Amino acid sequence: MHKNSKRNSNSRVSHTEVNSVDAEKEKNESENNFVELLPQELTFKIFSQLDIRSLCRASLTCRSWNYTIRNSDSLWKPHCMTVRAVCRREIDDDLESGYSWRVILLRNYQKSKVKHEWLSGRYSNICSPISLPEKTMYPMDADTWGEILEAELER
Repeated sequence: MHKNSKRNSNSRVSHTEVNSVDAEKEKNESENNFVELLPQELTFKIFSQLDIRSLCRASLTCRSWNYTIRNSDSLWKPHCMTVRAVCRREIDDDLESGYSWRVILLRNYQKSKVKHEWLSGRYSNICSPISLPEKTMYPMDADTWGEILEAELER
């Protein structure tokens, strides 16, 4: 019994030691984190060069990157403007409703991809619902389907 308690006390790491290791780790991470080191304008300039997928992946890197990217509406606006070329009505409605650029992009990005495919005629020769690719479909409202049908009639 005495041996076990001695072994347990030797194998335990003190709470103070754990905290000092964590503090040292955070310090090292902070020193290597350009988001915390560079001026905010420069950080935004770097992040603004990323495409949507890269921006989303960068936001998963660490808490400070996530916070910076998630709360910087100016990073999301250019991507929304690209999506707006296909989903003008949807983007404008979301803007009027007061959504942030990031939320607008989240609400409309996948829809814009599917809508673009429809409007470009990719599905013009579909003979039955079975021929539609299930993975790329996205629920759309009646107005969107009206736009798609108008484009089909013009072909």
